[in-house]
Amino acid sequence: MSVEDKQKPQRNDRVTIRTVATHAGVSVAAVSKVMRNAYGVSEALRAKVTDAIETLGYRPSRAARGLRGRSFTIGVLLIDIRNPFLPEVIAGVNGVLAPSHYQAMIGVSDARVQLETSLIESMIDYKMDGLVLVAPRLPSEILAKFAAQIPIVAVGYHDAGATAFDTVNADDQRGAEIAVEALLACGYRDIEMLSLGEREGHAVSVVRQREIGYRRAMQRGGLGASAPIGKIPIAPPKREAAIRKFLARKDRPRAVFCWSDLDAITLLSLAMEMGVRVPEDLAVIGYDNSSTAALGLVNLASIDQSGRELGQIATRALISRIEGRTAAEHILQIPSLVSRNSLIVSEDARQG
Repeated sequence: MSVEDKQKPQRNDRVTIRTVATHAGVSVAAVSKVMRNAYGVSEALRAKVTDAIETLGYRPSRAARGLRGRSFTIGVLLIDIRNPFLPEVIAGVNGVLAPSHYQAMIGVSDARVQLETSLIESMIDYKMDGLVLVAPRLPSEILAKFAAQIPIVAVGYHDAGATAFDTVNADDQRGAEIAVEALLACGYRDIEMLSLGEREGHAVSVVRQREIGYRRAMQRGGLGASAPIGKIPIAPPKREAAIRKFLARKDRPRAVFCWSDLDAITLLSLAMEMGVRVPEDLAVIGYDNSSTAALGLVNLASIDQSGRELGQIATRALISRIEGRTAAEHILQIPSLVSRNSLIVSEDARQG
């Protein structure tokens, strides 16, 4: 038997929070604070308690914690697992939860409102402590009803007037403006936005906010009379068909701003297949600055809204709600442009 094994209690010995506290030489309350990732815990205390937990192999009873009113489980609801931006948000969530004893359980609504509602109800039934909803499609009044039952933070949901739940967003209007301003600065004037269909987004969704920013920037650039927005379905087969149709148009614009990296990357792939050169024939800017956009073979210019940071902020806000904060918080981050090969300035662009 190794020294490490000798330090661990035998199978019949029940390791409790008191065992951890005794081993670490701290109070039970101190161990509880570390487990809850409570504000004000020093790194020295965290390290001491974490070391004791690992040495003893302590696993808190979720059933017992549920009976005491806390399960230390957070639900994370995603709209579409295919979006390359969402893993960054999850990484941010996990980064905050890792030092604590909270764990995340993930559900995917597949952009279906009925499934989204069902998943939220199930997470409430399982007595999760709080929910991070990423780009929810439900109306604010429905989210408010759920928020009366469980703490909620919505990411990618622009409702600064909500009082029952928190929101965490990048400034999507400003992000779209930055994209258009970059295209104008490169000399492009024939610009179009590729967005989602009318039924795919709502007034406070990120896609509609980006449309507002696009139109405003085009207006400021003297192109308000010509600010076309193409509508692309969210379902993959229909999305690809719509993008093929866009690329095949005789009146195809010289530059395109895609509402998401997912659409922009699909466009780049189909453009290569159809012989449309990027950026020589078509300049492209995406939105999200996903890890895929940075790959050498993709090299997509994109608006960076730091999904990891949004996930971190949302998780901290949710834990704050769980700990008793009642006043709503609405946090807005400023995005930026990451320029890559799909936006290289060409002589052709400068000349018109």
